[in-house]
Amino acid sequence: MIILDEPYVSRYLKETIISAGLPVLRNETSLKQGFPDGTLLMEDTAGIALIKNNPEQKLYSNSEHALQWIADHLASTGLPETITQFKDKVAFRRLLQPLFPDFFFRELAAEDLDSLDIRSIPKPFIIKPAVGFFSAGVHMVASDAEWEEVLQSLKSDMKEHSSLFPPQVYNAATWIIEEYIPGTELAVDACFTADGEPVVLNILSHMFSSDADVDDKVYLTSKAIIREYLSPVTDLLRRIQQLTGIRNFPLHIELRVDTDGHVVPIEVNPMRFAGWCTTDIAEYAHGINVYRAYFEEHVPDWETLLADDNGDVYAILIVKPPADMPPETIAGFDYAGFAASFTHPLEMRPVDFTSYPVFGFFFARLEGGDLREAERFLHADLREFIRTR
Repeated sequence: MIILDEPYVSRYLKETIISAGLPVLRNETSLKQGFPDGTLLMEDTAGIALIKNNPEQKLYSNSEHALQWIADHLASTGLPETITQFKDKVAFRRLLQPLFPDFFFRELAAEDLDSLDIRSIPKPFIIKPAVGFFSAGVHMVASDAEWEEVLQSLKSDMKEHSSLFPPQVYNAATWIIEEYIPGTELAVDACFTADGEPVVLNILSHMFSSDADVDDKVYLTSKAIIREYLSPVTDLLRRIQQLTGIRNFPLHIELRVDTDGHVVPIEVNPMRFAGWCTTDIAEYAHGINVYRAYFEEHVPDWETLLADDNGDVYAILIVKPPADMPPETIAGFDYAGFAASFTHPLEMRPVDFTSYPVFGFFFARLEGGDLREAERFLHADLREFIRTR
């Protein structure tokens, strides 16, 4: 069963639901999609019974907003506890301690931020809400002198993001401080089969503008990226499964690969793949429908898929307003002009920027692995495409 919820449902996901005949929870979001007659929209009671009476029934949501429904209605299944051990970053670090016993982290209540003795924390470190989403409230601190400015940003983040997301998605009551992991950052869409076997569906490399950058703006996938990281990522997922015993479970896991090639988890986003349906890039890049792969247990034949490589890279660009531009001054965005500024645009997905701090999501093909267009976007403020009031 699929639970659809805000903030975004892609046309590709809707078409997959229809073509695969997947049951969908009947709620406000699913009713807005205009599904044709014959689509199985399940009332709460039927959806609850489907999951409770069928232990092997797979469940997926496009959005973490659905975690509240799961917590409210599926408590007896043990699924909310499984979700919490991943979604709560402090609980996740504790879960992984047998695998990474020397990894430094510390839990901190929001009311204790002002009194934190910053001199006692090894640097550089990352601070972020224990329950978060979309890089909201994530900051890196490299020196004592930076703390006061970061602290003020944290307080501003708490006010802004708490109004945008429910507490199951973003909750600033508790924060986590953890050591900074240098190296390549990866974002992986994966799932576990009914037998608990890990299946990697896509691997994305997170592109940054600098070492201090923690923003979500550019993600890249290619056959070369999959080839380099498939084995160590699969091994890590297998070790996580051995710790938890999870089966029939989708997730989006963020990792860092350090200079010695060690794969260290940053966080796991349970019950979904890459957010805002950006997981759909796997269709463009690898011909993989990740939703069907999960529900129908289609394990990608990576050996065959990787055999013929022309070097192309596929990019997800998260198109955001400049941080210093007040939202009330923005009247519109030139989506067509933005897409036309790329040599091989694939798809532009506009988002209601009056409700969320993002103009939309853009997929592009970078022929032969030429990253110049992605690098240009990474450093652009996009003002040339923004209409102001």
